[in-house]
Amino acid sequence: MSDEPQPQQPTEGSAPGEPEGDGTKPKRPKRTGWRRLIPTWRMVLGTFVLGVLLLMGLFYLGYSMVKIPPANALATKQSNVYLYADGTEIARDGAINRENVDLSQISKDAQHAVLAAEDRDFYTESAVDLKAMLRAGWNTATGKGKQSGSTITQQYVKNYYLAQEQTAKRKVKEFFIAIKLDREKSKDDILEGYLNTSYFGRNAYGIQAAAKAYYGIDATELTAAQGAYLAALVNAPSEYDVIAHPENKKAAEARWNYVLDGMVTKDWLNAGEREGMKFPTPKETSGASVGMSGQRGYLVNAIKDYLKNNKIVTSDELEAGGYRITTTLEKKKQDAFVDAVNDKLMDKLDKKNRKVDTYVRAGGAAVDPKNGEVLALYGGVDYVKQYTNNATRRDFQVGSTFKPFVFTSAVQNGSETQDGRTITPNTIYDGTNKRSVQGWTGGGYAPANEDDVNYGNITVRAATDKSVNSVYAQMAVDVGPEKVKKTAVDLGLPTATPDLQPYPSIALGTATASVLDMAEAYATLANHGKHGTYTIIKKVTKDGNEVVDLPSRKSSQVVTREAADTTTAVLKSVVENGTATAAQAAGRPAAGKTGTAEEDQAAWFAGYTPDLATVVAVMGQDPTTAAHKSLYGVMGLQRINGGGAPTEIWSQFTKEALKGTPASDFSLQLQDGSEETAYPSAPPTEQKPSESPDETGTPGDGQNDQGQTQGQTQGQTQGQTGGTTTGGTPTTDGGTSTGTTGSTTDGGTTTDGGTSTGTTDGGTSTGTTDGGTTDGGTGNSTGTTAGPLGITREE
Repeated sequence: MSDEPQPQQPTEGSAPGEPEGDGTKPKRPKRTGWRRLIPTWRMVLGTFVLGVLLLMGLFYLGYSMVKIPPANALATKQSNVYLYADGTEIARDGAINRENVDLSQISKDAQHAVLAAEDRDFYTESAVDLKAMLRAGWNTATGKGKQSGSTITQQYVKNYYLAQEQTAKRKVKEFFIAIKLDREKSKDDILEGYLNTSYFGRNAYGIQAAAKAYYGIDATELTAAQGAYLAALVNAPSEYDVIAHPENKKAAEARWNYVLDGMVTKDWLNAGEREGMKFPTPKETSGASVGMSGQRGYLVNAIKDYLKNNKIVTSDELEAGGYRITTTLEKKKQDAFVDAVNDKLMDKLDKKNRKVDTYVRAGGAAVDPKNGEVLALYGGVDYVKQYTNNATRRDFQVGSTFKPFVFTSAVQNGSETQDGRTITPNTIYDGTNKRSVQGWTGGGYAPANEDDVNYGNITVRAATDKSVNSVYAQMAVDVGPEKVKKTAVDLGLPTATPDLQPYPSIALGTATASVLDMAEAYATLANHGKHGTYTIIKKVTKDGNEVVDLPSRKSSQVVTREAADTTTAVLKSVVENGTATAAQAAGRPAAGKTGTAEEDQAAWFAGYTPDLATVVAVMGQDPTTAAHKSLYGVMGLQRINGGGAPTEIWSQFTKEALKGTPASDFSLQLQDGSEETAYPSAPPTEQKPSESPDETGTPGDGQNDQGQTQGQTQGQTQGQTGGTTTGGTPTTDGGTSTGTTGSTTDGGTTTDGGTSTGTTDGGTSTGTTDGGTTDGGTGNSTGTTAGPLGITREE
């Protein structure tokens, strides 16, 4: 018998591979050879399932961990856009030239053009396109050039939420944020955001800024051809600017054609329209005033100040940007102001040969009296050269342009002179040079007239024509300096105007109101005493929405119509007969007042027609130290005063600004008794020449007698009322009394062979001493007071 084990035979009825009779399962035969390298189907299935679970876990983890972050600073930073009343752009501020707009403010053609260029299936696809991403990755890896493979949603996420670096980490974040964003925002919202954040070249962020930069229009006006070019720029902003890089025009046109063909494919553009389109070459310049040179910086600063001071928009809100501010300023008038200043002042300066000409500054403002809208501002020669806005600064004395407020206050309050006569245009005052004011208990005050001229008895109208300081200082006391101050504030000057103090010197314009302040006050006079809410703003929007409420316009009768209109009648005489005859060149009925500050540091003209109130000032300031400087010798003239360049600028500007509109006359309701002449009850007090040669003094130090010349006598009252003269001619109310050599007249006294002329109501008094001629006499000193009264020397 063999010792080898015998193979067992399967029992009957059993099959190979089945458990044998004892129920045990046979072992699977081992894989041998090359078969061991091939995974089984079980391994493949298991790995796939595990991979899917892992990917799902990673996706869930990534989706959970990646949050939608706040927008990056670059994406939210916008410029503020400032516009003239007609929508013409003044300027943009901020380093980022962006203006966000609603999707509804972007033409459909432009929207479709961008979709055709960047993502034609945007409205039907998911937030991410894995196939495109894989294709882009493959093309990049195989050297076919970098491709984004990103949807518009992904590009918006990159622009708005993330930085621009090309890293795996950024791409992962972009992927998850895009998915989340697609669930939270509508397609329209995402497209709007994308169009507002994309860069188009020329420092233009967003399609609104791009439309302005390349075609000078708003995004809502873009045609299909223009929109297609802007869409092409998104792909290569710098290279496809055919003005900056004409050598790339062929490539730019190819991309433009690709966009248009895509629009036809998607039925966004008619094939027939497509055939007739020509390449829309952009403008050579941006069409947007990004810089602040010229007048732009002055205007922008004035606009910002108005917004902040009236609590319309805060500084922080303006800094964030995004505001579109339409002003009341009119470009035609703005340009006319610049031309007038250049023609009548700047072009006449010789800064190389006359140092004083380097001191010249000019400011101007024009206001519509009927609605209070500021129509033009002249801030200076160039904002980038002279930063201070001469239209809004408050550091130069307004001079005699303040005097009309004194007279308005007198009529408004029914004021009387010291001897009880109602103050009217024909009330007689003593115009003696350096005459001490009467009735003021705050200290002596004896202001000098311009050029130390003695006028003797003179009507208020004539004293306004000639800007007689001694008359108006006395009138301020007669009215009451507090009442004068209140009237000036009621007319439009800010309560906090520097040096607007209730002293007799208030009449001479020691206050330092701005040119714009004065324009607003004069506009109230032009509007018959009705003062309204003055404004430089028409509308303010943010991101295309009118979200800012402007102050409602309120108007009130701050002084009676008679007070305002009687002042206007007096100021008409200044233009017709006085220091502002140059204003007649405007060719329209006009009223106004000249003014010159102490030492000719500023010269003013404030004037108005029934339709336009305008103030012009020429100022002196050292360009290096910023110190105020005298303007003696400017333009080669001995001196500059309000009746010169300021009035000439006013005339040219007013004529051009109102060109093409009918000239209207003033409709005036005058003060009762304003045509009657009221004489003083006593002749003017004789005053002796000052014993002090100084131009300053202290109260009581000879001021009551300072500056009186020998050409003035007490007899002028009789001469003005028609009395006879010795060797002269009788005069009545404005007539002239002339004395011969060595004779005495009721109008003046002569010595040593001189002649003298006495006048009333606008006449002049001339005295001659020792063969020399004086224009009414010359005083050696200027009356001053200690403390708050100040020293002025003005028209």
